[in-house]
Amino acid sequence: MPVSTFDISRVIRPSILRLEPYRCARDDFSEGVLLDANENSYGPAYQTRVTCDDGQVRVAPQVDRLQLHRYPDPKGYEVKQRILKLRPSVGSVDNVFLGVGSDEIIDLIVRITCQPGRDSILITPPTYGMYKVVASINDVGIVKVPLIVEDGAFQLDVDAVIAAATGDSAVKVIWLCSPGNPTGTILREADVRRVLDSGFSGVVVVDEAYVDFVRAERGESYARLVAEYPGLFVMQTMSKSFGLAGIRLGVGIGGREI
Repeated sequence: MPVSTFDISRVIRPSILRLEPYRCARDDFSEGVLLDANENSYGPAYQTRVTCDDGQVRVAPQVDRLQLHRYPDPKGYEVKQRILKLRPSVGSVDNVFLGVGSDEIIDLIVRITCQPGRDSILITPPTYGMYKVVASINDVGIVKVPLIVEDGAFQLDVDAVIAAATGDSAVKVIWLCSPGNPTGTILREADVRRVLDSGFSGVVVVDEAYVDFVRAERGESYARLVAEYPGLFVMQTMSKSFGLAGIRLGVGIGGREI
């Protein structure tokens, strides 16, 4: 396998690399009443109250347990631990990112890698429409390399993808969708590996929103490759197979640097 050319300092926008992360008390403490958060200690303004057997009116137990008046752990540590149990091929919570649905993750990837009015992303239509929407909102160019559609293949035109991505330094992100939306096609691992081994110095994103609908003998998640390829980022979601669209939870899996 060729030596990786991925260099985080060359992929992420300089203004993002210079950022000093916002910190709050919950970055350092997991217990206690943290006064710096200015939370409403009386609980939610609208609560369901019930009359108990002793005649006292109290907040419904399920409302109290949710602790909706307290800010959550900003790093989502417990949620990430549960995701590791679902995805045993992922090495650590440091490899997991949580977003408000996959769409927020898509937006963040574009914003941290692409300079508006200068850089581009590469997509392989027919594919998920949000990549194009997010690029347009952020004034980022769009390079299109259509899938091979003959005989219903809906597979990557690998040579064309590599040529377009490595031949244009403005391309910072390659978006691959497997299983495809709307095609339903699983991209061949050999093709994905060729893109990853091509010398492209940006981020290769594999969108796996529907990966849990793939039979084991047909393929498995590319999340297992993030330790091998530092420029690979895999997106998943709790909205489809897990039936949790209402909580808007997207999952990103990649190297710790990303």
